[in-house]
Amino acid sequence: EHVLEKGDYPFFILFLSIDYKRVDVNVHPSKLEVRFDDEKDIYNFVLAVIKKSLASFDLVPSLSFQAQSFSSNEEKMSINPSQKVERKDFSDRPTSGQSSYSPKAYSDNEIDLLFGNLRKNVDTQTISSDDKMPFDADSTGAPKQQHTVIRRSDEDDANTTFIIQLHNKYILSQIKTGLMIIDQHVAHERILYEKALQLFEANFPFSQQLIFSKTLDVDPASYSLLKELYPHLSNLGFTLKFFSRNTIVIEGIPQEVKQGTEEKILFEILEEYHLNEREKKITDAKDNIAKSYSCRTAIKAGDKLSEKEMRLLIDQLFATSMPYVCPHGRPIVVKISLDEFDRRFGRT
Repeated sequence: EHVLEKGDYPFFILFLSIDYKRVDVNVHPSKLEVRFDDEKDIYNFVLAVIKKSLASFDLVPSLSFQAQSFSSNEEKMSINPSQKVERKDFSDRPTSGQSSYSPKAYSDNEIDLLFGNLRKNVDTQTISSDDKMPFDADSTGAPKQQHTVIRRSDEDDANTTFIIQLHNKYILSQIKTGLMIIDQHVAHERILYEKALQLFEANFPFSQQLIFSKTLDVDPASYSLLKELYPHLSNLGFTLKFFSRNTIVIEGIPQEVKQGTEEKILFEILEEYHLNEREKKITDAKDNIAKSYSCRTAIKAGDKLSEKEMRLLIDQLFATSMPYVCPHGRPIVVKISLDEFDRRFGRT
């Protein structure tokens, strides 16, 4: 579901060893279906094993151009089979020279810079544990996250890596084996999707309050759906008040939402939610909200990013559990090998 696009289906074989007393084989006359005593536990176990197995493979497609395409205006592309890789070797991350790339750990505050007007270099200083932040652990046992203070700096980093933005849509960066191309929208979508799921689990909402609240008049269907989904929207950072049958007041918004766009974003989330239900058959409300929210609030194709913003985006992407595919199954990263470049330029 989170690796392949809609309409694509994997070929797979599962071998389960289980006590026969916990399986009812008499639910289907042709034995094409069985029933487990604890179906939910079996499902969760299989899901966890498959996720772990997929995580051990390099899911990044590599572009390979056929030799005969040199004399043709159309270039043929084939996807090489996935190769098993050691996750500890960050060979698919940007590198400088021959040294391996060591990503920094960035906080949620720094991710927010992707939506700001960050055009100067910054360095970070971690806040001491005595300073309270919205997600610090308290007596209620709420999760604690590391936050940072952003300070201006006029000095460039000593070690820079080749990284550029192509047509304000794709990020190109050097890696050990060649070139890595990242779709900036779906990369940020993956980051926000996993952040949304973490916020749902934390159940400790934090939002930026609007100086002037926004009053909306909505149709009864939207009013009812917003009220139904509000517990999840609240965890993301939306603060809403419901009045009469068609009036909603927005008092607070998530950090990723720019003030002045809250009405547009809220209705786009509802639109995406309906689309996911209707076309993609997503029935889990939390998953649907997380996908709708991340899709509509992520940076878009056409958004200009600074070098610092691109580096933040890449580091946050590779800190996710599935950095190679977006929540809807689209590829995030494509690699072109150095060998392929050599072939194209007749060096081999």
